[in-house]
This record gives sequence, C-alpha cells and structure tokens, in this order.
Amino acid sequence: MRFNLTSLGLGSLCASVISFFSGQEPSSVVHHPVLPPSYPLAVRNPYLSAWMPSDRVQQLPYAEPQFWAGQELGWSVIVRVNGQAYSLMGVPDADASNIRPATVRRAEFTATHSIFYLTAGPVPVTLDFLSPVSPSNYVRQSLPFSYLTVHVSESHGHDIQIYSDIDARWTGRESRSQRDFEEQDGLAIYSLTVKDAPLYAEADDMALWGSAILASRPSNFTQLSALSGSPKDVRGLFVEDGELSGEDDTWGEGTVVALVHNLGKVTGGLSVNFVVGYEREAAINYLGEAYTGFYRAEHPTTSTALSFFLDDYSSALLESSKLDQELVALSTAAAGPKYADILALSTRQAYGGIDLAIPNESLDTGEVLAFIKELSSDGNINTIDVIMPAFPIYYVMDPDYIRLLLEPVMKYLAAGRWHLPYTIHDLGSHYPHAIGHDDQEAEPMPIEECGNLLILAAAYLRATGDTDWTLQYMEIFQKYADYLVDNSVNIANQLSSNDAAGPLANETNLAIKAAVGLKAFGEMSRDGFYSRVGEEHANIFFKQGLGTDKDQTHFVLEYPDWPDTWKTPYNLFPDVLLGLKTFPDAAYQMGSDFFTSVRGEYGVPLDNRQDWAKSDWNMWLAGTFDTSARDEFVIDLWSFMTNGKHNWPFSDRYVATSAHGNEPGVPVLCRARPTVGGHFALLALQGPRSIQSLSCRRGAVLELLGQGLDKQQYLFGNHVEEL
Repeated sequence: MRFNLTSLGLGSLCASVISFFSGQEPSSVVHHPVLPPSYPLAVRNPYLSAWMPSDRVQQLPYAEPQFWAGQELGWSVIVRVNGQAYSLMGVPDADASNIRPATVRRAEFTATHSIFYLTAGPVPVTLDFLSPVSPSNYVRQSLPFSYLTVHVSESHGHDIQIYSDIDARWTGRESRSQRDFEEQDGLAIYSLTVKDAPLYAEADDMALWGSAILASRPSNFTQLSALSGSPKDVRGLFVEDGELSGEDDTWGEGTVVALVHNLGKVTGGLSVNFVVGYEREAAINYLGEAYTGFYRAEHPTTSTALSFFLDDYSSALLESSKLDQELVALSTAAAGPKYADILALSTRQAYGGIDLAIPNESLDTGEVLAFIKELSSDGNINTIDVIMPAFPIYYVMDPDYIRLLLEPVMKYLAAGRWHLPYTIHDLGSHYPHAIGHDDQEAEPMPIEECGNLLILAAAYLRATGDTDWTLQYMEIFQKYADYLVDNSVNIANQLSSNDAAGPLANETNLAIKAAVGLKAFGEMSRDGFYSRVGEEHANIFFKQGLGTDKDQTHFVLEYPDWPDTWKTPYNLFPDVLLGLKTFPDAAYQMGSDFFTSVRGEYGVPLDNRQDWAKSDWNMWLAGTFDTSARDEFVIDLWSFMTNGKHNWPFSDRYVATSAHGNEPGVPVLCRARPTVGGHFALLALQGPRSIQSLSCRRGAVLELLGQGLDKQQYLFGNHVEEL
C-alpha cells in the first residue's frame, strides 16, 4: 500500500554531523564517552526494553537488537541513496542481497539518547534512539513508545529514501502473531499481536497480551509508504523502487512490517521519525482491577497517543538534551567524569522497569500509581527491597515516585489483608499481578523490609514536606517501628535484600538498617522514643563494639564472635543522606579506612564470603566515605562497566575479585534491573530534585530561541564541540 500525506516537519537532528565525517576514516568504531556493555535503544517499561549489545556495534548494519532478557528482536533500518541501498542496522548478511553495509563511525550514549553515526556511500547518516526520561511529566513518561530519528546530513542533491521494519518476535510469540494496519490522518500504524493471548500472560518476561507498534507519518518534505511480508520481498521492493506498494503478503513467521519515507532529492540536512512501542490497554492487575497507562486519560486510543507522541517530539528532545547536559555537569561535579558515565548509562534503565498507571475504567488521574518489576530474578512487583536500592534516582529526579511506588503497597496494608507483624516483601509474585499475598506467603525479610519502608517514607517526607501522606499511614509505620524496637538486636536467622547470600542470624548490616529506620521514624513521627532507641542500638553496635571487631577497624558480618568477617555496611547511607546522625562520624571514617584494604580487581565484594559485588550498594557505601575512598569505588564500578567482558544491559551484580576462584569483571545473573538507580547515591547527597532541567518550560526555550540561539545548537552544543 502507498499513500502520500503531509504533516508538520520534524526538523533536523544535528546539522553539524557532517563535520565529523570530513576527517580520516577510522579503522574501528569510536565509542563515546566510553564503551558500555549494551546500548539502550527503546527502554520505557518492563515490556518495551530493546538494547544493542556493544560487541555488535562494529557490525551494526548486520546486527539485531535484543530484548533485555536476551531474546533477539527484528528491527532494521536501511537508507537508499541514488538507487543504492545501504543497511544501517539489523539486516543479516544472508538477507542483504543488493544491500551494502554502511560504515559505522561512532557510537555514543547520553542519559536519554543512543546515537550511531554512519556513512552510506557519499552521505553521512545518524541513528538517534531517544527514550524520554521525564518523570514529572506523567503523560510523557507513561507513553509506551520510543523514537528512532534517522538524520541525513548535507547530501548535495542526492536522492534519498529511508526504510525501517520490525518483526513478530517483538510479540513474544512469533508463531501465533497477527498484524493489523491503520491509517489515521496521515499516521501509519502497524500493530503486531498474539492471537487469543490470555490477559496478563508472559513468555520469558515478554508480554503476550499487548501490541508491538511500528508507526510514522510523513512530513511536508516526505512521502510515506507501507507494506508487510517476507523481509526478502519487502526489502527487495524498497531496494528496487525506493518505496513500498502492492498488497500485504500472508502473515507468518519471519515476516516484517515496514514503513518508508521518500525524501526525494535532499540538498540540506533532513530527519524522519519512526516510533516503536509496546502498548497494553490493561497494563497492571492491581488487586483485581485493571490499571492502564496514565497517558490514556488524555489520549485514549493508540492513534491519538501516537499522534501526540510525534507532536511532542520537539519538546521531548529539548527536555532530554537539557537533562543530558545538566546530569553530566552535576554528576561530574559530585564525583568526577567517570561517575558521570555511570549515571548516564543508568538513567533509562532505572526508569525502564516502571509503569505509571491509573484505573482503566475511570481513567482517574487522581488515582495514579507506579509499579516496578523485579527484573532478572523472580519478577515480583513493587518489591520493597527493589524500590529501596533504586530510590536515590527518584530522590534526585522527582521524589514523588517514592510515594507513587509505595502507595499500592500501603493501600494493601491499610486494607488489613497482610497479617504478619512485619511488612510485606512485595505486592505480588509476578508482574503485572499486583494482587498481594493474602496467603501470607511472601518472601520473609522482616528486618530488611520494615527498615526499608520507614527509611523510604522518611526520605519522601524530607524531600517533599508532604505530611498528609505520612500521617495517613502513621499507624502502619508505627507498627513496623515497634517490630524493630523488639527484634533488631537479637536478630533471628533471616534473609536480607541480598538473598543470594543466604540467611544469617545477627547480621550487623541489618542491625544498622534497623537503627537508622528507627531514627528515621522518630524524625517522621516526631516521637523521641523511637529516635532514642535507634541511637541506643547504634551505640550498642558501634561504640560498645557488638557489631565491630575488637579493634574497631570495621563492622563484622554477624555478631558476636566473628571478628575476621565483614560486609559492606551500605545501610549507613540513608543516615548520611537524611542527616539523621544515628551513627557518629567515626563509624563512617572506619569504613573509609577499612574498605580500601579489601578491594578486589573490580572493587569490594558484598562480604568476605563472596566474590561478587552489588554496584548499587557499593555506590551507597561510597556515599558514606571520604573523597579518596569514594573515588576508588567509582573507579571500580566504571572499570567493570567499560571492561568489554559482557554485553548485557548494565548488570548490578558482578564478580569483583578472584579471591574465591571466579573470573573478575563478569556479570552474575542480573541484567537491566532498575536498582541501578542506586548509582545516583552520590548525586543524591546534593539534595532532592537536584535536576532542575526537568522543570524546564516551553517559554524558557522560546525565550532562548528568540535571542537568536539556533535550535540545533541549543540541543546539540556538546556534540558539536566534540565532533
């Protein structure tokens, strides 16, 4: 099928890109700012999470991206220049008849963009994958779509067409997939679904009950055409004609849906936008009620949501560029350029595990809730000890997310459906079923989750001043504070957040968390009793030495009588962040001195029994150190992130040392987890809502443009300087 339509132009991506290509041809791809394990392409929620492993970038024209869990996804991009087609991404060599590979020059990432620079014959081309991070803009943040912008630089009159396709592997069940095509007011939408998929069904962490989306619309300088069928036939037609026409082929395994922009003869830089997404009308099962994406309150249909998403591109791009630049500046000031690299790669991943949702029936935005998936483990929903390590990024970006993530749990607890004396571990065994545990069978972590809940609530209150919310649940919070009063010195054998390490009795780090949690509740409730108990417990474990070795050089793993053991006491970090002063400064200095002595090849393991480290906890602990020890922890994490030994989405668990015979610098099990939000711990020390650019309003942008600042210079000033 073919149709010629017009719409508003989307603008060029970066007019200066051509200057990059004027130099000598490099022998390999330049990675900027560093080589990451994997590049995030479309990372928006647990079911829209597409990545390009960095070891595939050198061969990007042939390389297919992956779902976060490792499944291959079909997504190709081809440009046709003066009748010759060049693959930019995702066309396997066997399928590339009459399609030449473009030359990959450079790959870079920011907090919100992954950008690849290529040359296709005589023309420089850029692929810009933008996944907006806009937590305070609930509509923008909740839209389950991501942008691919293909930018052609100065081409001196070359005839150019741009093609993209996806296949049914995006649905999670290619063999049972079906496709649909819709054209609405110039907007072309392909939807791929699984036939008769049960509601809320998953396969290997991929959703089956929604729709994979490929969409675009023409601008005032392009014509748009569409077709589906075998990749050989559809791509072959594009190679031959530069457009797609005719009837869709019979749908089956291995087929693709494709869209083509015909730019005609291009004499200046031009861009076109494609949209990929995964939409679920019923997104979350919250206590038996369907919740849907927040955006549907304003854009209830797929076509209206996509139309808005494309209209919003310029605003989203402006915001993303300001966020990228400000985050680099603030994180570099906080802990150096290597820390800035860590945070840039962590940002999309931290928000990519979250759905922002409202009731599907009422679409009442006053009932907005946030749901987070425990990726790479058992898939629990709103796990308290996943929210806990991730919370520094929310503290920095928008502390309301602490409340949004806790509120579904608090509503459940307030309903009286959880009967055990300590707080619940999660809100459901598997995403997207937030149905609680009326059987009382949630994973037991009594001290861990009670301490987490109290600290998170206190952090939210400190950051927002919202006493109404904390007062609403004060009775529940007090119940769990009382549990800590009675149970956090002689601690029964139990798990901590690091359940892979097994249970322990009298774990010192849990006792630290309980003391800090009690002090946090005392501050939140203004009840001095709990503050005094927290301080008394801290005194027992540090000044009286119950939780340290006899020379007070470090906290031990468990007490008493285990002087040669140790564990990273990351639970001290909230004490520093919130200024609670539960523990004295000497406790933090003790850690600064000790942990530099037990560093492995890639940092400090979780405890003396393990070879593996947790990156989120290590950044928490670094936030309690002096500058020298802090910087060592940053360097260690950066070294793991950039060592080229793995190609997963940023793993937060990895082998730090070979002390127990394992290979250092490789990941362990975990990938794409939102807990990398914990990497923001050092930046969180600058205070809540540190990122001011997220409050940028259109008027400020217009004012800058009115002063004569070119829009592309405003957006890409940093890139221009580097190129």
